Amino acid sequence: MMIPDGIFKSYDIRGIYPQEINEENIVFIIRAIHAFFKEALPSQKPLTVVVGRDMRLSSPSLFKVAVDTLIKEGASVLDAGIVSTPTFYFTVFHYGYDCGFQISASHNPKEYNGIKIVIKAPNGLIKVGKNTGMGTIKQYAQSLPQGSQGQKGSLAKKEGILETEVKNALSIVGNPPIKKFKIVADAANAMGGQYIDALFEKVPADLVRMNFKLDGSFPSHQPDPLQHETLKDLQRRVVEEKADLGLAPDGDGDRLFFINEKGEIVPPSLITALLARELLAMHKGATILFDIRYILSPQKIVEENGGKSVVTKVGHSFITEDMSKTGALFGGESSGHYFFRETGNAESQLPVILTVLGVLTREEKPLSWVIHELSRSFESGEINFKVSDAKSILDKLKSKYQDGELSTLDGVAISYPNWRFSVRTSNTEPLLRLNIESYDREVTEFRKKELVSLMSSML
Repeated sequence: MMIPDGIFKSYDIRGIYPQEINEENIVFIIRAIHAFFKEALPSQKPLTVVVGRDMRLSSPSLFKVAVDTLIKEGASVLDAGIVSTPTFYFTVFHYGYDCGFQISASHNPKEYNGIKIVIKAPNGLIKVGKNTGMGTIKQYAQSLPQGSQGQKGSLAKKEGILETEVKNALSIVGNPPIKKFKIVADAANAMGGQYIDALFEKVPADLVRMNFKLDGSFPSHQPDPLQHETLKDLQRRVVEEKADLGLAPDGDGDRLFFINEKGEIVPPSLITALLARELLAMHKGATILFDIRYILSPQKIVEENGGKSVVTKVGHSFITEDMSKTGALFGGESSGHYFFRETGNAESQLPVILTVLGVLTREEKPLSWVIHELSRSFESGEINFKVSDAKSILDKLKSKYQDGELSTLDGVAISYPNWRFSVRTSNTEPLLRLNIESYDREVTEFRKKELVSLMSSML
């Protein structure tokens, strides 16, 4: 059975259905995943494997084949149902199950599907990716012998997960008082609407729903808030409704973008700063993580509030790994992923929403004001360059800016006293991604023009 090499990504398994991932080759992939689980978690008992899925059109049939395969392999399968990826992570960690996978292709277009894989470890969840076993799964999928002929496993369904997840999120943020806000949410016909609905059954809100009907054909727009054009209808609606804020989760719900009352996109680095400040008030001296793209504002806020900060590589599996290694309380990524120690170092958007609403209640100020007060720098926004020789360009940048402080943690990042930039290769496309920030808006704009011109001349 042909299994394309390219579906085994840095963070997950992902490909076009049915050309790259389908009901035939997923049998071999699931057997490989189960073999990896047994190797990583040796036990005399059958492993309890949680399986969740999103609303994609191909997910029901892929789920059925995956579950049937696991049962034949002798696993105890726990059906988490149609859930967001954060809810899937919560299920594995909170209830103490061994491992699991979510059938989803995150924010990708409708023709994709895939698998996100986790193992429960003593320090939290391990997301299986490039550094944590994906190569082994790929090798097993392409070379495993005939499947198990031993005792069959079992299947059970887990109920009431969302209600427990909401209660847990309220506990994480200290059950803050929250007044009734007007909130517009665009779920993009995807999974984020599920936990937003569950949250506002417990928390008062005037919730204006956009595109909440689950539909794997994504009739409204692609569920990817990083593509800012997908946010335009939400931005407009927030202003028209005179709402306090807007919410935009991605396809599987593990990323979330905020829109302020003026209809402006809130930079995720400043949501990270806000969460860091609030959590450090409850956990003095804790460690906070954020990725290398934008660090100036979060770093200053963590420092001002007596915390410690660690800069990480870009990528949710890398950040979860670093959360486990450092014992960090919280981590934020510039693409809208937010991670909590109390959820196994995995993403959870419910405590993020609750924290923002708690701050707005306490401050009695609009979101734009709260965010402005946290801002310590000016960001360029990500600029992408299609390249054929990334290494050559990175080497030239290191030479050109050799008088700055160099980091090669993830691509090239060079810092000066009042500005910095990072350039890194995409994990999924032939792109270089440029981000610039400084303590002065004019410096950011000047350096943006300089670097865009310079890198364009190198293509």
